[in-house]
Amino acid sequence: MSLMVKICGFTSVEALEAAVEAGADAIGFVFHPASPRYLPPEQAARLAERLPAGVLSVAVTLAPGPAQLAEILRAFTPDVLQGDAAALTALDLPPGIATWPVFRSGAVLPAGLPPRLLFEGGRSGAGERADWSTAAALARRCELILGGGLDPDNVGEAILQVRPWAVDVSSGVEASRGHKDPGRIRAFIQAARAAAGEQ
Repeated sequence: MSLMVKICGFTSVEALEAAVEAGADAIGFVFHPASPRYLPPEQAARLAERLPAGVLSVAVTLAPGPAQLAEILRAFTPDVLQGDAAALTALDLPPGIATWPVFRSGAVLPAGLPPRLLFEGGRSGAGERADWSTAAALARRCELILGGGLDPDNVGEAILQVRPWAVDVSSGVEASRGHKDPGRIRAFIQAARAAAGEQ
């Protein structure tokens, strides 16, 4: 199975188009209001309309409750809802929306893991590197999406060490906080594909 590459935190058409052209498999839109990458659901819906078939739209939340979910779904229907594992289990999602539960380095992990999960650093969106040794152990038990502190320079080594199902990047492909750099997006995807043996 080929590696999935997710680029997260889009706020502009230019960056989104650069990611799609470079071969991103999933595009994340951040709905956590405190994030510099926050986007109102209406704007995310307009950007998501530009995604070609086969590229997933991901609603990225922190600990979504029913009210936030309803606000998102009024304007935007993502392919995937991403958020804290405990919060996702309490939500009643419409059919057709997958979930990517988030677990973080340093937290106690459950004995029973979901079949697919995102593992990242201690704080979401802060560019903190995940514990790769823990991630590698998880990747042997489930489809692991590795996030946290990845960038064009280290993603290749991360893939070789962890062997994840997917990689996820946000701050590591930015020119400044909250603003994506098309060149870094391209470099990240190229490095990921090369490490996965897809180039």
